[in-house]
Amino acid sequence: MLIVADENIPLVDAFFAGFGEIRRLPGRTLSPEAVRDADVLLVRSVTQVNRQLLEGSAVRFVGTCTIGTDHLDLPWLEAAGVEWASAPGCNARGVVDYVLGSLLTLAELDGVALPSRSFGIVGAGQVGGRLAAVLRGLGWQVRVCDPPRQAAEGGGYSTLDEIIEHCDVISLHTPLTRGGPCPTWHLFDRERLERLRPGAWLINAARGPVISNQALKEVLLARDDLQAVLDVWEQEPTVDPALAELCVLATPHIAGYSLDGKQRGTSAIYQAFCAWRNEAPQVFLENLLPPPWLAQVTLDAQADPAWALAMLCRGVYDPRVDDADFRRSLSDDPLQQRAAFDALRKAYPVRREIDGLKVRIEGDAPVLRQYVSALGATLCEGSKV
Repeated sequence: MLIVADENIPLVDAFFAGFGEIRRLPGRTLSPEAVRDADVLLVRSVTQVNRQLLEGSAVRFVGTCTIGTDHLDLPWLEAAGVEWASAPGCNARGVVDYVLGSLLTLAELDGVALPSRSFGIVGAGQVGGRLAAVLRGLGWQVRVCDPPRQAAEGGGYSTLDEIIEHCDVISLHTPLTRGGPCPTWHLFDRERLERLRPGAWLINAARGPVISNQALKEVLLARDDLQAVLDVWEQEPTVDPALAELCVLATPHIAGYSLDGKQRGTSAIYQAFCAWRNEAPQVFLENLLPPPWLAQVTLDAQADPAWALAMLCRGVYDPRVDDADFRRSLSDDPLQQRAAFDALRKAYPVRREIDGLKVRIEGDAPVLRQYVSALGATLCEGSKV
């Protein structure tokens, strides 16, 4: 069996070596010739998997180690009898950590307290749902917009117009769709961007074209009260340096690039592959993850909750480092820029997740306990209450 895999997928050998030959290739440049003799294709979001890539090949199983599937032509795969699998939720926690770090940076820049802001989340899937749970657990005011879920579940959701009208912070977590009842391509066009509240913050860690990048650049130039954080870009790996310059944080599509999330994605595809072959899994992720560099933190009960929140989040992950690396890589030469974008992703440093952190609290501190619980960190036995 020949397995062709994106070179950026971790633990491919650990999970798949027992099934045959593994050939690692750059995901963005995978060609029909490269996959013609493959039985299995493992990709990430940079590879367009469609008729043009696979027709006439031996591929019978496609696994994308990502939560999104907009890069897969699912109707064609199903019509061609090609089994496919994705990894929903695998990197959701990493994206939540990215948003939390972004909020801390924005709050410091604008000199505001995060509990005073009203938060709007567009898209209540794996990422948006978890983010909403964290923010509500912190006691903050949160509205959620998700028309498909609202249609299926009923009340409890806000419309997009209500989010724009009432929320100081808007974080986007929708899939990318062009058609259907709820298309998200350019969901935030110029008209919606111009209606953002004074001093609003806009975060996009979903897909680049959910926001019209040209319109966003024009609105940011016209309104210096708005703040934007972009991890995804409309023409990536080509990025408009002028738009990046206008952003508070600009990063190369790494919001979900935690070590845990990437390895969780490979594990999910391995599990699906074993199920497709009707075989019992023999390899398990818990035996492969290394111990975290920061395993436990002790807080005194007198610690300021806002300080503790920032310390816990940034002790695990701070997106300002990725922002600095990305800005140094930007070039006016499109070829150099594309190469640098992919190089940052390929050589991405080890990063863990906040919910892997253990926290001990010395003394009676209900607010600290609330914050630790909301973040998803583990409150150690023996913490005083």
